[in-house]
Order: sequence, then C-alpha cells, then structure tokens
Amino acid sequence: MIRDQKSARGGSRDQRTNRRIRAREVRVVGSDGSQLGVMPLEAALSLARDQGLDLVEISPMAHPPVCKVMDYGKFKYEEKKKAAESKRAQVVVQLKEVKLRPKTEEHDYEFKVRNTRRFIEDGNKAKVVIQFRGREITHKEQGTAILTDVANDLKDVAVVEMAPRMEGRMMFMILAPTPKVAQRARELVKQAAASAKKTPPPSAEKSPPPSAEKSPPPSAENPAPAEKAPDVGPQDASSPAP
Repeated sequence: MIRDQKSARGGSRDQRTNRRIRAREVRVVGSDGSQLGVMPLEAALSLARDQGLDLVEISPMAHPPVCKVMDYGKFKYEEKKKAAESKRAQVVVQLKEVKLRPKTEEHDYEFKVRNTRRFIEDGNKAKVVIQFRGREITHKEQGTAILTDVANDLKDVAVVEMAPRMEGRMMFMILAPTPKVAQRARELVKQAAASAKKTPPPSAEKSPPPSAEKSPPPSAENPAPAEKAPDVGPQDASSPAP
C-alpha cells in the first residue's frame, strides 16, 4: 500500500500494472491501439491475461483511467534502449583548462593554442588561465594582452563566453565554440552513434577443416601406420628367369 501511494504522488517512475491498478473501471486500449471502451477492471485484466500480456495504466489522472494492453517487459526494454541511444547521441561539453604565463615562449604559446583549437572543434569549452608569480602581478596588462591574442587566434572557431577577469593571482577567460562549430560537432557525434549502431558484430573465427587438422605424433599407444608395399604385377614371360 505504501508503494502504491508513493506511485500516486509521482515518487515512483514505474507505471501501475495488472493488480496494482486500483480503479474499478478503466478505459482500455488494445495492443494494436484500438479503442476497446470502458469496462470493469476484472474484465480488462481477463482480456490482457487471455492474450498473455499485461494491463498497464498509462493515464492515471483521466476519468476513468486509461489502460493499455501490452507486453510491459518488452515496453520497458525498448524505453531503456531508446534512452541509451539518445544518451550516446548527445554531446557532452567539457571544460578544459589551458595555463599560460606572462612570459610564455612563442612555440609553447602556439602549441597550446593548437590544442585549444582542436578541443573547441570537438564542441567543448576552454578556460584560458594566465598565472602570475611574484611581481608579475603588477603587470596585469600583459595577461590581458595574451588573452586577447588567444581570442583573436581562435575567433574563427570560438567566441568569448566570459571576458577576462581576475581571481586571486590568476586571470582567466572562457571560450565556447561558435554555433556553427557546435552544430558540426553534434552532427559528427550523431553520425558516429549511427555508424556504431549499424556496424555488425565481428564474425567468429572459422575452425580449420578436419582434413587440415594435424594427427598426433606416433607413440606406444598410437603406433605409426605401416607403409603400403608397392603393387608388383605378374612376371613377364619374356623376361629371363633369375
């Protein structure tokens, strides 16, 4: 009873089925989607039982409640499968932190900008951080200049989602992919999910034919077969006797 009350308040995600349905009369939908009308609960249960299926309450707030005849186990399996496919097709946006210094060398700067570009093209966001040490904190304009350079170098794939700001001895900004780049990343994820769904499972390795199997080495229990002597035809009469 406690479990049913919890379900009625929306605390349980499972629908009422069969004997858990509490209404006296229900409006029944057949397994093929046909409307079977209003009938007593016992009659609806008997109808579902005769078909080897379940009676599932799909609209508990209706008057009378609407129930459908279906295979509830198969229905839950299909729902779980669809949810897994939908989750696999979603783009999970990550936030990657890229650290730079006011005195970062040119080759190091280019290397980190290339990695940031690749990460953003995958549909993710980047947090570009300038770390100040010692008296470097007195030259905040250098950090602002570096962040501006990063934003300009990536303006074809990213937009500034959060402008440069200070936090302790760090200055940072957040870059997000442009709408076009984000859309392209979502399409690539969907294509990968569809391709993984269509890919057939690897076939099992074929066992070698019986003729190709090697026979065990001869032993005392398994002696080697005796060689067959060559056939000798009748002696020719014209040939001289020994």
